[in-house]
Amino acid sequence: MYGCEAWTISKQIQNKLEATEMWFLKRMLRIPWTPKKTNERVLNEANKRRSLVRTIRKRQATFLGHLMRRGKLELLVTTGKFEGKRRRGRQREKMMDGLATWLGPGKVSDILAAVKDRDLWRYMIANAYKQGT
Repeated sequence: MYGCEAWTISKQIQNKLEATEMWFLKRMLRIPWTPKKTNERVLNEANKRRSLVRTIRKRQATFLGHLMRRGKLELLVTTGKFEGKRRRGRQREKMMDGLATWLGPGKVSDILAAVKDRDLWRYMIANAYKQGT
């Protein structure tokens, strides 16, 4: 998870992360890959919940709060407000878009406003982490 604060997690990458997490869990429980055990059954057997993607999102949100309060070049790069032309084709998914969907209903501008208040920001992160979305 080194450097996961800067990752952009698409749905495809999220599925791969969840598959990797299940693979790790099966390896730790010494479950061979040949028997047909569902992921829910393995999670119940281990008495765990999926937490890798949630942990990454929590780290990203914490790091984003740090960057936004600092307010230097990183703020411009993260929000995408810098000079120049936009590339042709489909717009790339940004880290801010992924965090906006994880933190709940709201726009990116609402999130940037909430970052300034540390207590509100910590509450939003904790609430989103508990929901497990």
